[in-house]
Amino acid sequence: MPGIIGRKVGMTSVYSVEGKATPCTVIEAGPCVVTQVKTNDRDGYDAIQLGFGERKEKNTPGALKGHFKKANTTPKKELVEFDGFEQDLKAGEVINADLFAEGDLVNISGTSKGKGFQGVVKRHGFAGSERTHGQQSMSRAPGSIGMASTPSRVFKGKKMAGQTGNKRVTIENLEVIKVLGDKNILVVKGSIPGAKGSTVIIEK
Repeated sequence: MPGIIGRKVGMTSVYSVEGKATPCTVIEAGPCVVTQVKTNDRDGYDAIQLGFGERKEKNTPGALKGHFKKANTTPKKELVEFDGFEQDLKAGEVINADLFAEGDLVNISGTSKGKGFQGVVKRHGFAGSERTHGQQSMSRAPGSIGMASTPSRVFKGKKMAGQTGNKRVTIENLEVIKVLGDKNILVVKGSIPGAKGSTVIIEK
């Protein structure tokens, strides 16, 4: 699917003519530079590689410096491949938020907020034990996790305490409310994964 790399700015509300407030997310979508055009003859598949965000020259490996120099652009922080672009693109061309139009439906991927090591109540929504009849320390405990005799082990995938968040999450079919092409801003209905300033991928 054709798409673009962006940065989550934050959330706001958009009011309709009737006065109804719609929660929306503001995304800085691009500008993205075409850093490589992959073809089926040479690479085995067709794709467009886009670069987004500036990267310090001293922190860029030598191989990547040559890669960006070949595309006639500065080092980029993020590199993502997309397919399905209708127009013929060449290395060095720029893709902006104008790729999208109001009313388009998009899929947005990002890394969810990391919440550290959490118990089963916060991580999986367990109710916990009753808080009466003399119990003292089991109100947020997971309880029994397996069988004593058969099969004498804990099944894989058992809901237990552990690392929460910090995973790649995709939200599908979000509506584009506004496109501010001169500022490379997309206003999308609803919330998207990630903290403010995090990188997101927007696909048609």
